[in-house]
Amino acid sequence: MTVIDATTEENPQIANLPRVYAGAPDSVAFRKLRKRILRQTQDTVTRFGLDGARKDGRPQRWLVCLSGGKDSYTLLAALLDLKWQGALKADLIACNLDQGQPGFPKHILPDYLESLGVDYRIITEDTYSIVTDKVPEGRTYCSLCSRLRRGILYRVAREEGCDAIVLGHHRDDALETFLMNLFHGGRLAAMPPKLVNDEGDIFVYRPLLQCAEKDIEKFATAMGFPIIPCNLCGSQDGLQRVATKRMLDEWETRSPGRREVMFRALQNVRPSHLADGRVWDFLGLDKS
Repeated sequence: MTVIDATTEENPQIANLPRVYAGAPDSVAFRKLRKRILRQTQDTVTRFGLDGARKDGRPQRWLVCLSGGKDSYTLLAALLDLKWQGALKADLIACNLDQGQPGFPKHILPDYLESLGVDYRIITEDTYSIVTDKVPEGRTYCSLCSRLRRGILYRVAREEGCDAIVLGHHRDDALETFLMNLFHGGRLAAMPPKLVNDEGDIFVYRPLLQCAEKDIEKFATAMGFPIIPCNLCGSQDGLQRVATKRMLDEWETRSPGRREVMFRALQNVRPSHLADGRVWDFLGLDKS
């Protein structure tokens, strides 16, 4: 990547990079890790058209969704890094949804974001009570919680004039979703790097989609991010996603590199070798 020569007056977010990496280790291993995450993130941005520019050339405005977990912290750091290097045009506003979980440390994200000088907005919506009230005992919270959260984020994105909400899903999330859809949903679907919502007015971007979770874990640990654990879905046992993750871990142990091969498969689809007449015209095939 090419580092541009720019001043903080030309781009105020240039100043954020030293702050983001203030506590990072100065080691060859960490520099390689950071470079790998940035290379993969920038490749996703380039290949799938997440460059952050509107059709008229003006920068898009992105609502960067922060949960306080390792993935969202890494997402913000990578985006600030790419902006510092001139590889991303979008203007960023960080957003956290305080869902009303008991004991949620409300000060951590505002304190962290203010230390970086990043624009942010904290939304307080008690979805916790709704989820725990509506979901029967023994069932998982994830589906309802996700729908409520996404609806709120779309609303906030519109209020802030944002073109996209940006999520921290990574390669392993996509593979787990693919297998869950395959085994439990009866469909071939994962997580795309880019989509448009049903209303057609907001993009959903996933710039970390090529990044491995193990790299993100190492990066977050090295950076010393103030992680906030999820005590809603994270407190439940027997989640399908947990079981799927364990299965992938077992496969990876027996056959190292399995996740990488599977992710390549998501980018190498052959509709003619499946059985869906909606995406391949089997009736119209002609041997001549």
